[in-house]
Amino acid sequence: MHDRWFPSRMASENQLQIAMADLDSCANPKRVAQHHARLLRLGFLHSLSCAFHWNCLMRGYLRHSLSPAALRLYLLMCRAGTSPDCYTVPIVLKATTHLFAPCLGKQLHCSAMKRGLELNEFCHSGLISLYSKLGEFDRARELFERNPHRRLGSWNALISGLAQGGRASDAIKVFLQLRRSGLLPDDVTMLSVASATGSVGDLDVAQQVHACVLKSRLRTNEAATPLLLQNSLIDMYGKCGRPDLAKAVFSRMCWRDVSSWTSMIMALALHGCAREAVDLFRGMISDGARPNHVTFVAVLSACAHGGMVEEGMGFFERMEGEFGVEPGAAHYGCVVDLLGRVGRVVKAREVIQGVAAAENCVVLGTLLGACEKHHGFVEVAEWAAARLAALEPDNDGAYVVLSNIYAANGLWDEVARLRRLMRDRSMAKVPAYSLASHLL
Repeated sequence: MHDRWFPSRMASENQLQIAMADLDSCANPKRVAQHHARLLRLGFLHSLSCAFHWNCLMRGYLRHSLSPAALRLYLLMCRAGTSPDCYTVPIVLKATTHLFAPCLGKQLHCSAMKRGLELNEFCHSGLISLYSKLGEFDRARELFERNPHRRLGSWNALISGLAQGGRASDAIKVFLQLRRSGLLPDDVTMLSVASATGSVGDLDVAQQVHACVLKSRLRTNEAATPLLLQNSLIDMYGKCGRPDLAKAVFSRMCWRDVSSWTSMIMALALHGCAREAVDLFRGMISDGARPNHVTFVAVLSACAHGGMVEEGMGFFERMEGEFGVEPGAAHYGCVVDLLGRVGRVVKAREVIQGVAAAENCVVLGTLLGACEKHHGFVEVAEWAAARLAALEPDNDGAYVVLSNIYAANGLWDEVARLRRLMRDRSMAKVPAYSLASHLL
């Protein structure tokens, strides 16, 4: 049985090259496993000590989001006696972060240190990205500072990790350090910085980021800004309160994808331009772009803020049948907000009643808030509060709002009953405080 692994029975080097080429061009996830089996049958993975072939197969699995298979292959590689190289470590680190396996990631860090790969250009950025995604920002920063010869990839990993981890201000500070270091940012850098700037909402920084993007295009003699970066600029300006500047970027785009349209619709919706947002959504459909679930959240939100009930309900009813987008909790929340703002609270309950996706604290809280605003809907308020209490038994918010609704309708016996219930369950409303007093 072991004869098949002997060199005399091995396929030629040409067969190996063909097998690896087939794997690299594979577009079907199921075919990746077939190519793996083929390489095993030819005996390559067990007979050759080169990490390259293992890396190609792991990369193939990772390309199709098959992270567990990539990690299992790494273990087989180690057991076969093949040492990982500077390309293996980043691949396995990426699979580890996808699965959020911190213990395995730290073991891989130790392995990289033993092999002298910790400060390698590719491994270094992968390790920084790992610790950032684990929320260990101090560890990521310590690793970053430890390398005196860090390349742009390491800067990008730290900036991206901070931006995605909710530390937008720190990400911008690191970007400013990058500029002072003499290194030139690339499109990956600017994507992360634009995202961080949008989170901070600083218009001055946003305009500097945009100028930096334009200078980068001049420096590289590239006329067109990448689509992904243009979409990020639209989103950035929208979050910074300047939908007009977002629209200027959008209008200059030669080609738009669904993210371009969605970002622009969201920017308009956020700032009260409901009619423009709805018109743009219709223009998107006319242009042949297919809206996704995020697009519908944006347009339904615009309709809710603009009081455009008929348009909003029309879009909601077309979601699944015409566009194949199944409504989720966010969509039901927008619809409840849309109907609740104009006092159609009973209709809002009818829309979400019996829908599993609508059994959500935000959706039910929105309905309860609409009952408080318009008064008179005691039965609907009790229905929503009962479901909220079942989802979050220790949350006093539903009881407080329901108590206010009872009081507004003169039902003082019910107010007293609720207060006794809260007292018996040791529930109390959290006292209000200002930011200044909280910091003191």
